[in-house]
Amino acid sequence: MTAPDPILRMTGISKEFPGVKALDGVDFRLLPGEVHALMGENGAGKSTLIKVLTGVHHIDAGEIELAGRPVSFTGPLEAQRAGISTVYQEINLCPNLSVAENIFIGREPRRLGRIRWGEMRTRAAALLTRLELDLDVNAPLSSYSPAVQQMVAIARAVDISASVLILDEPTSSLDAGEVAQLFRVMRRLKDEGIAILFVSHFLDQIYEIADRMTILRNGRLVGEYLTSELGQVELVGKMIGQALADLERLDDKPKDLSPDAKVVVETRELGRTGAVEPFTLTIHEGEVLGLAGLLGSGRTEIARLLFGADHAGTGEVVVDGTPTSLRTPRAATSHKIAFCPENRRTEGLIADLTVRENIILALQAARGWARPVPRRRQDELVEKYISALKITPPNPEQLVRNLSGGNQQKVLLARWLIVEPRLLILDEPTRGIDVGAKAEIQRLVASLSDGGMAVLFISAELEEVLRLSHRVGVLRDRHLVAQLPNDDALTTDVLMQTIASGART
Repeated sequence: MTAPDPILRMTGISKEFPGVKALDGVDFRLLPGEVHALMGENGAGKSTLIKVLTGVHHIDAGEIELAGRPVSFTGPLEAQRAGISTVYQEINLCPNLSVAENIFIGREPRRLGRIRWGEMRTRAAALLTRLELDLDVNAPLSSYSPAVQQMVAIARAVDISASVLILDEPTSSLDAGEVAQLFRVMRRLKDEGIAILFVSHFLDQIYEIADRMTILRNGRLVGEYLTSELGQVELVGKMIGQALADLERLDDKPKDLSPDAKVVVETRELGRTGAVEPFTLTIHEGEVLGLAGLLGSGRTEIARLLFGADHAGTGEVVVDGTPTSLRTPRAATSHKIAFCPENRRTEGLIADLTVRENIILALQAARGWARPVPRRRQDELVEKYISALKITPPNPEQLVRNLSGGNQQKVLLARWLIVEPRLLILDEPTRGIDVGAKAEIQRLVASLSDGGMAVLFISAELEEVLRLSHRVGVLRDRHLVAQLPNDDALTTDVLMQTIASGART
């Protein structure tokens, strides 16, 4: 049998933002009656592709066809009217309104200007029955779980005569039973001929529900594949790629850890529902513990628990042998735990402050605002770390927003190095920076480890993890599935196999 004509075809799509080529000649096609997974790591271009499709961004080059006709949408509402509906990870409904009101908000059945409440409730109940959902349409949406609210959002999208349904990370906050319920709905819609574009970082879910997949990396098309013909190890390899091939290498393996190294931080069945399953690990003085896994696997969630940015639901943290409550970042910093988050621009740096003000921030917070750091001392410290980290331009009064990504990352590192942490948590510290800055930051991590600092190092680039780590924790679908010594037997292939198979220790 020949494949049906695509309901959606995107050809040669390019989109550039200042300094960033988000999409570079990407082709994509979506068939009626299929679930098609859009795969790629953070920054691969998935969100941008969806946004240019739905009119959030205008394309710089390329063509979009819907049902064989060229289209160019000026915004999501126009795309929705043409039959493309999007349900995002964050549910954009009104929890104070009823289920029926949310399904028909802005499209309420009316007569003589008045809402026909009975008809609206009847139509809402019929729609939910079609999707095998048994809900009280009169109940406020807030009375239902996030999973059910997600179903209501899908019901609303389907009722707008959608021929294309985009589900962007719909399972990120769902448990196994809720995911199964969502997949039943997706299969029902697929059987009705609706084309579903599915974005998820959970490999098991992709292989359970998707018919085909398109993989993006660094804004470029890697390829389109039948899910049944692409193994999970191959998928991981295509998503991650070999981005560090041209990077000046450090020593192949880090120096051996002293057998007498003290445990700085230990977790005992620490976990948070919906974020990461309970895990146990130890981090020693002078050790770099790497965390490897695909985006959404739980790497950042572990970092946030250790820094007190999120509250643990189970287990405990032990610092220097003493159980400790790390319920806030302030508590973590009081125990000399520092955290450089993945999104340095929104969670790390304050763009409208100078380099000096950003660097001095953590030290000033530790002292309290009633005891300001003397300006002379500020200048001495900032000059020292600008020189040590080779921050350019070496102007402490430069606004940090005007620095390159690599230099912004160095400013964030300088902020925490000033307070002399015992555990430094680095979440994707080399993402989005040039090759030279990557090498400098990697050398710094190795130097800090040699000096006795414990480092938790998170990176999607497996070669980088192997280059720096004494041990590697592997995460998959929010589980810490393995903790592997970085010996001669540990290679990127072994790591990819572990990520793909989910073999537990």
